[in-house]
Amino acid sequence: MPLISEHQNPAELVDRLRDAGAVTAGLMSEIISKACRRFPSQGQSGKTSRVERLIQSGAWTDAALALIDLELPQWQVRRIAYDEGEWFCALSRERELPDWLDHSIEGRHADLALAILTAFVEAERLTAPSSRTSVPIVSRDTNPLYEPVCSDNFA
Repeated sequence: MPLISEHQNPAELVDRLRDAGAVTAGLMSEIISKACRRFPSQGQSGKTSRVERLIQSGAWTDAALALIDLELPQWQVRRIAYDEGEWFCALSRERELPDWLDHSIEGRHADLALAILTAFVEAERLTAPSSRTSVPIVSRDTNPLYEPVCSDNFA
């Protein structure tokens, strides 16, 4: 399955969400295809079908929360707040910690569902497994001006 970091730049998807005026079925389909690794889930067909039903009925906020439940089971909504015309959504792994100790992911938008989806995409980006190896790769090309130097003082 394609990882979000391999498939598309996550910043582009977040920018697309930020520029959107409202959630549409096409936008939800794009988010699922580009950011979701477990959808459709073989072991959790009930959750997958629930997300599909919510999208078909246009229940965008519930669909966004169901996506979080399916894709990021260790993450929970920490806070949803409305202030000066914008919705703020914070997702966290450690909801019981004080705010100042918690490393939550936040999304904001004038539309509640888009604020939740923005936080969801950011959390997916952070939890995406890295395709890098544990051992750094060393370049085989040597510089022709490279010359090893002994820096020990034998005097």
